[in-house]
Amino acid sequence: MKILVTGGAGFIGSAVCRHLIRSTEHSVINVDALTYAASLSSVQPLADDQRYRFVCCDIRNRVKICDLLRSEAVDAVMHLAAESHVDRSIDGPGQFIETNIVGTYELLEAARTYWSELPSVSKDAFRFHHISTDEVYGDLPLKGGLFTENTPYAPSSPYSATKAASDHLVMAWHHTYGLPVVLSNCSNNYGPYHFPEKLIPLMILNGLAGRPLPVYGKGANVRDWLYVDDHARALELVVTKGEPGRSYNIGGRNERSNLAVVQAICDTIDRLIPHADGSSRRELITFVTDRPGHDLRYAMDATRIESELGWKAQETFETGLEKTIAWYIENEAWWRPIRDGRYSGQRLGTAASE
Repeated sequence: MKILVTGGAGFIGSAVCRHLIRSTEHSVINVDALTYAASLSSVQPLADDQRYRFVCCDIRNRVKICDLLRSEAVDAVMHLAAESHVDRSIDGPGQFIETNIVGTYELLEAARTYWSELPSVSKDAFRFHHISTDEVYGDLPLKGGLFTENTPYAPSSPYSATKAASDHLVMAWHHTYGLPVVLSNCSNNYGPYHFPEKLIPLMILNGLAGRPLPVYGKGANVRDWLYVDDHARALELVVTKGEPGRSYNIGGRNERSNLAVVQAICDTIDRLIPHADGSSRRELITFVTDRPGHDLRYAMDATRIESELGWKAQETFETGLEKTIAWYIENEAWWRPIRDGRYSGQRLGTAASE
């Protein structure tokens, strides 16, 4: 297949591009507007591959996207381009509305126009895969329950509200126009090439630098953690084998409180790069005022994708975290320009979004 990936220079998008080129025979057109969290260095290893092409383009540019779909004879769209940082959505929701809602609408219309022109066989095989988040479901009590594909939407933040809106648009384009869409909602991702405003990479880099490790509230909020390469494998299965009009929850079955995550990061760094005086990075943990509308717990029931498509996460939280920390230790050339330029990790009084 020839697959157009939006947001392919971002964290999850770049993992998808790397997986498709390295582990499948598919071709990739990576479309990204290169906003603050995107990095072409995340896909630099693919730059010379004949099955890979990068195009700098905003997904709101319907005409250019439609022309690209036609010229490349695209078989599927994997839509990952999104504003995704909850704290930024609280400070400035406008950009989230533009990218996540308006951008998805324009992309859907470009795809619908292109799809309507395809011959019957190609039309039946075409897929529009929208990649979303568990945050559209709201939150869960600490003591039980899982999000299923039938859980009602109850978004809490401007970010999750815009993702919920885009999910609804995608499904409406399927039911109204017949566009063959598949939808997936994932739990919290972590792994290499993760922009350091998010919890795990920020804590790793601050821990390595001996800086404070700011944790919201008491660190009791619980998330289900999914290693990004496991997610990329799942997304390939959804776009190639998923049933049109169906949604798939993707989770790692690795629930941890934010405090437990930060403590695990501290302990792993201490083991890999111990302080000469034997002190622990846990001493750097600092609790800060909680953010507004902070959801208590997310947890995904991944039974559908496991049973129907045969996917299962390969990494435990412990194995994935070890790989992630080792990658950041070994790849300062990737993250150092970000820390020195776009995001220093020193916004006082705030913590990292999960």
